[in-house]
Amino acid sequence: MTKTIQAVRGMNDILPDEVHLWQFFEHTVREWLRAYGYREIRMPVLERTELFVRSIGDATDIVEKEMYSFVDELNGESLTLRPEGTASCVRAAIEHNLLYGNSQRLWYGGPMFRHERPQKGRYRQFHQFGVEALGYAGPDIDIEHIVMCSRLWRGLGLEGIALELNSLGSAEARVRYRTRLVEYLEQHRDALDADSQRRLDANPLRVLDSKNPALQALIEKAPRLIDDLDEESARHFEAVQEGLREAGIEYRVNTRLVRGLDYYNRTVFEWTTDRLGAQGTVCAGGRYDGLIEQIGGKTAPACGYAMGVERLLALMQEGPAREAPAPDVYVVRQGDAAERYAQRVAETMRDAGLAVVLHCGGGSFKSQMKKADASGARYAALIGDDEAQAGNLTMKTLRAPRDDSDSGAAQTGTQAKVDIAQAVAMAASR
Repeated sequence: MTKTIQAVRGMNDILPDEVHLWQFFEHTVREWLRAYGYREIRMPVLERTELFVRSIGDATDIVEKEMYSFVDELNGESLTLRPEGTASCVRAAIEHNLLYGNSQRLWYGGPMFRHERPQKGRYRQFHQFGVEALGYAGPDIDIEHIVMCSRLWRGLGLEGIALELNSLGSAEARVRYRTRLVEYLEQHRDALDADSQRRLDANPLRVLDSKNPALQALIEKAPRLIDDLDEESARHFEAVQEGLREAGIEYRVNTRLVRGLDYYNRTVFEWTTDRLGAQGTVCAGGRYDGLIEQIGGKTAPACGYAMGVERLLALMQEGPAREAPAPDVYVVRQGDAAERYAQRVAETMRDAGLAVVLHCGGGSFKSQMKKADASGARYAALIGDDEAQAGNLTMKTLRAPRDDSDSGAAQTGTQAKVDIAQAVAMAASR
């Protein structure tokens, strides 16, 4: 017996019963982004590996251990499935001169790829919506990004998402801080786990992001980056906090928040929840004023963030269930003439904007009616050869409208013989 081929580990199918929740989420996000004046950009999922090494940092976990990279045998180039979207978005903006004399508010959505250990909320193919503001220097855009997230959580009906905030200061401030941090950690090298010892040599700020419980007391006593902030970064950070207070958004300053990508500076933030176990971050980002120049463009400020779709959907599934959209009409048919006539009826209804399922595969009226009811349709259109010859059909009410308030709507189980125009009018009524 031939072995069944299954999906690659950590790359999941999204089945029809799940898709409606994705569609609701995606529609809500698109309308929310439109309300803030952000425009969509679409980038390829495959980029040159150099893009991510140069932007994310060659000493980060993503570049060292998690990227799906390979050499293109046709031209010898090293290519990578995108592990995140910011670098690709900035590359596209530079390549197509989007920043020539303009600032840009952009967004994108789609799959990202990281070779991580799959668990709830963490997959090897995962989906993100990303928001990038290119060419904006002031704290006002930092504030906008956080405020708009808060609005989205309300729009999705999500609760229990907390905001953590920090500032990484300027590149010069981080150099000063790195020196102090390394001095402190070297004194405790023997107490560090193997992963943190490796980070100490390659990227010491990432030690602060360790989730090892045995290291938390040591990390808590480490020097704080915020104490090394340059004056301009300190003013910027205070302005961001003032804007959040003015907007009524609660937050906590987490001086250990560093983010896992090297391109960040100044404001960084994470929206977190305690309802998803270890994968508590559902949205994160910050300012990356040096990235555009780092990739090859002219110096320009920028900031942005990304949200994990699977993690937010997991939170949404904890709330009230959202029913999948059902067809307006399920057409039941039997007989040679009915077969042909039912097709015309279904197309006429679709012309009127109705969602119609035309039964296929034969079967008795009874078996077809079971499928009509299971479809969730409000009406079943019954067509036999007699109806086909007379040019009419029988409309049977399967369920009352969801907003029915005894205002004269047909009761479940009632049926009436009508022509096609009348059938359309019945099904179109809400």
